[in-house]
Amino acid sequence: MSLGKVSREIMDQIMLIGLDRVEKRNAFDSHMIHDLSQALTEYENQPELRCAVIFAHGEHFTAGLDLVELQSKISQGIFNFEADQINPWGTGGRHRTKPVVVAVQGICYTAGVELMLNADVVIASENTIFGQLEVQRGIMPFGGATVRFVQAAGWQKAMPYLLTGKTFNSKTAYELNLLSEVVESGQQLERALEIAQEICSAAPLAVQALLASATDAVVEGQTVAFEKMNNYLMPLFVSEDAQEGVRAMLEKRSPQFKGR
Repeated sequence: MSLGKVSREIMDQIMLIGLDRVEKRNAFDSHMIHDLSQALTEYENQPELRCAVIFAHGEHFTAGLDLVELQSKISQGIFNFEADQINPWGTGGRHRTKPVVVAVQGICYTAGVELMLNADVVIASENTIFGQLEVQRGIMPFGGATVRFVQAAGWQKAMPYLLTGKTFNSKTAYELNLLSEVVESGQQLERALEIAQEICSAAPLAVQALLASATDAVVEGQTVAFEKMNNYLMPLFVSEDAQEGVRAMLEKRSPQFKGR
């Protein structure tokens, strides 16, 4: 049996992470789950890297979970990550602090939808077919869809898909607020890289603070987010990057941020 893994490639300040189990339509087995967590942890731990792009080798993003391989391992804690390991689905454990862009195409089922729901930017090929199929397999989504799908689409828009497991196309996914953009088939990775490069040109400390504040609002509510905002904002004002931003504005040039 083909064991799942992820590829890694560094492009300047971007880490490309590729799902690589093409023979099984990139279905997640325990090996791919572990390797994806490892790759995201490597990204998180390298300060020179400012954005990650998750994509898939082959025609399909992922067929979801390989339930045959995983069934006996789920109860053993395959989705329980060590305290220092990034959880790719962000449902517990260590959460990442830096941005992730996801590019999807072909089939994007179950854990694939939940993986992109935990990303910051999602680019989809126009040929993508999505599905949160768990109720058709006798289980329920447990990688974040019961929360994030509903938050993104709203209860009445989300439940027809969650409660039935029926599939839907890129146009519908965009209308449900699950995607940032839909592009022509084959252009999803190129567009994802363009956005990642734009993110990398911004001040990294500011990007991380912005993500933290936005996450506070979603998870803890706007009152808590406003209360905590100065905790993120004040260090930015005294950073070298803030000084560089002002200098670049006055000198009419692009800023060169260092993450300090």
